[in-house]
Amino acid sequence: MAFTLPELPYAKSALAPHISEETLEFHYGKHHAGYLTKLNAAVANDSSLEGKSLEDIMLSASGGLFNNAAQVWNHTFYWNSMSPNGGGAPTGAIADAINAAFGSFEQFKVDFSAAAGGQFGSGWAWLVKDASGNLKIVTTSNAGNPMTDGLTPILTCDVWEHAYYIDYRNSRPGYIEAWWHLVNWDFANANL
Repeated sequence: MAFTLPELPYAKSALAPHISEETLEFHYGKHHAGYLTKLNAAVANDSSLEGKSLEDIMLSASGGLFNNAAQVWNHTFYWNSMSPNGGGAPTGAIADAINAAFGSFEQFKVDFSAAAGGQFGSGWAWLVKDASGNLKIVTTSNAGNPMTDGLTPILTCDVWEHAYYIDYRNSRPGYIEAWWHLVNWDFANANL
């Protein structure tokens, strides 16, 4: 059983001018697809993985198998964390939860941007919900995923250089600022 590359939830040009079609050609078409190819090769050579879901593999694997499974999962979640109709302030239950956890959306935006910008090297910034239902901001290195710590992902921002280098060169803060124009609050509400 081979995993397939999920379709993007929008056209490759739909996130422009914040994230270019060229970035998506490389990020989705090369990086995300590359992790999937490596994952499928590993799964094909290990009969114990037959029938397991991507999430099951990610939560039970280590080393290269974990890295590729988690990167496939993380990237799929990342694409859905953005929308060409996104951005602005949250509404609904996610707005209430953010206000309760961080005091205001403005403070959440400052804290999340600081976490994303401060992640050393490659990784991810996440808005997550803990077992008690409280929202937190966490970062993970490389292919890390907060589900391995029992946390529920709500939104993520990919801060690997391949997420922004074409459009923003080495300006991670510029990319993070642009990402706020794309945040998919409907997806966040669904995950809450």
